[in-house]
Amino acid sequence: MTSLLVKIFIKNSDKINDPKVRQQYGMLGGLVGIFLNVLLFCGKLVASLLSGSVSILADAFNNLSDAGSSVVTLIGFKLAGRPADLSHPFGHGRIEYVSGLIVSFLIILMGFELGKSSLQRVISPQATDFSLIIIIILIASILVKLWIGFFNKNLGKRISSPVMTAVASDSITDCISTFVTLVGALLSRYANLHIDGYIGIIVALFILYTGFSSVKESLSPLLGQRPDTELVEEIKKCVLGHSEVVGIHDLIVHNYGPGRSLISLHAEVDSSHNILDIHDTIDLIEMELQKKFDCIATIHMDPIDTDNPLTLELREKVTDIVKNIDPQLSIHDFRVVFGPTHTNLIFDISVPHKFRLTTKEITEEVYCKVRELDGNYFAVAHAEHTFV
Repeated sequence: MTSLLVKIFIKNSDKINDPKVRQQYGMLGGLVGIFLNVLLFCGKLVASLLSGSVSILADAFNNLSDAGSSVVTLIGFKLAGRPADLSHPFGHGRIEYVSGLIVSFLIILMGFELGKSSLQRVISPQATDFSLIIIIILIASILVKLWIGFFNKNLGKRISSPVMTAVASDSITDCISTFVTLVGALLSRYANLHIDGYIGIIVALFILYTGFSSVKESLSPLLGQRPDTELVEEIKKCVLGHSEVVGIHDLIVHNYGPGRSLISLHAEVDSSHNILDIHDTIDLIEMELQKKFDCIATIHMDPIDTDNPLTLELREKVTDIVKNIDPQLSIHDFRVVFGPTHTNLIFDISVPHKFRLTTKEITEEVYCKVRELDGNYFAVAHAEHTFV
């Protein structure tokens, strides 16, 4: 069903990095969500009025909030699809994350309100009247919500959208909460157990859990999260696929919204090569990255000496020193400056985050180990945390 709807309503659906195509995906998910959630709200509202159940009423207004969330999703994708302008040179893609955050807060607000009304029903219980038609409405609601959940999950997976993933998670949680409400209705009808208020509280807790989980998922890309390991490896493979590049470091991926990324890195190249030829190669790599990852790519060249046997030998010795401290450490930008009284070994050390030693402790230990080498060598080392 999802593939059929995508085929009918979304033109060029395979071009998921195109802002206009992403906008169509978001609008499709939003419109379907609004229509079905309004239907569910109406059905459960009727069921609640007939039975006098606060848990069904809570579930009904939860569906109404889901319809509101779909409206926010629809507007968010519409705004996120706006092109770049003078004030926002990288576009408006992050609005998609903001809309996901708004959806999450709406879910949390509804959870608190429903929890409060359910607690009042626990304190002041009232008789409820469940009929077969009400139970049928609840079962139908579970099936519809289950389909909405898988529908949004499928769309979200296709375009890697945290907003649609949040909506999908909310729908699956709604299925669980409606199932709990159904169990309460059956127990009330056939076991004469009046637990409507308690069921309402359980539903509210499900809603709150979904809301806080969605906040975490939507907030992470806004704060600036670590790029996917798979993406990092693909970038490295692409750059190192050119024989002129002997190493890369300081890779940074800035995310300005889905399909809007800026990639920057340092590429180590042989200093003996013609600078114009190397510059041409770097330009080609930048264009290759832009085409493959739909991004803006900037590469800084770091010339290194790959022909001097002594330089290569010293680099290998320093690499061993650093690796003996910890295999997770690595060096780059290695240079040798010879002088009449001593020789400086200049290099940077890449340090993982949350490493057991501070950068100062690492540089001091490396300095001492370099002084122990045969020859009057001094380490001019700068330790820095890696970006990826």
